Order: sequence, then structure tokens, then C-alpha cells
Amino acid sequence: MIVLETQRLLLRQFKDEDIIPLHGILSDKETMKFYPAPFSFQQTKDWINRNQDRYKNDGYGLWAVCLKDTNEFIGDCGLVKQKVNDNFEVEIGYHINKKYWSMGFASETAKACKEYGFNKLGLNKQISIIDPNNVPSIRVAEKIGFFKEKELFIFDKVHYIYSEVKEKIEKAN
Repeated sequence: MIVLETQRLLLRQFKDEDIIPLHGILSDKETMKFYPAPFSFQQTKDWINRNQDRYKNDGYGLWAVCLKDTNEFIGDCGLVKQKVNDNFEVEIGYHINKKYWSMGFASETAKACKEYGFNKLGLNKQISIIDPNNVPSIRVAEKIGFFKEKELFIFDKVHYIYSEVKEKIEKAN
């Protein structure tokens, strides 16, 4: 099921057969250098299952990112509930196959997810949790209009929390 469409990309719900191309991304040492470790095949399978559960329980999750022209699977992007300081916040997260890095795909898909969160889901705030050394992800967050809100110890280390709050527009009478 296609959830979002951008100029160059389609975002759709994960299918079980996405495990092979997703594992190619999540098992890559360079792609996962800001995670504790690259994913095993079982961790990738669990990742897909967790997101399929999120679709049912939350109405959103991380989605498969595919090139519109060829339908090639190039990563994942979407919205995930995260517990931050005892509150639940919605994070925009993504992983793009490294052969497609520096082509604007992460920013394009993250922006589409941000708009979906604000306009379709009615969220008032969205965040990205970013390792301070992950300069490319910081750039993506800034390109989509997020700003550094704070530093926080989460997931066993210090991370930056980038965010955007949707401005409430009052209707003039």
C-alpha cells in the first residue's frame, strides 16, 4: 500500500519480501555506524515486523522507500513513537542505501514524512534523535526545517534532539 509519493520516491508499507534489500542496508557497517552494531538477519526481520505492528497500532511507522521510476527499494523512512523524558514524541527516522547517499533522497523523504505528520496526522511536534557525530543526518534535519532543541542522554548515549513545532494558525474573524 503506497502511503506517500514525492517527486522521485514512493513510500509504502513494508512487505515480508523487503527483508533482503532492507537487510543489505541495515547490516552495512558504514550505514549503521551510529547504531550499537549492524543488524543481523533476525533483527532486520524483527524491524519489519515491528513496523507492520506500528501500522496497525499507531497508523504509521517506518515505510519502504522506493524509486518511483524503477520501484527499486532504497531504504526506509517514516514516523515512530519514541519515549523522550517520560513523554511520547514522534520521530522522523530513515536509512538510505549508501549507493544513494548525497542525492537528496533522505531530505526528500523526511520532508514528505514531516508534512504527513503535521497535515495528515495532526501532530503538533515532530523530532529527530541524532548522534552528535552524524553530520549528514543533522544536515537533513536542518534542511527540512528542524532545529536543535536539546542534548539528551537516550539510547545509552548523548544524542541531539532536533525538532519542529507546528505553528498554530488562528483564523481571522
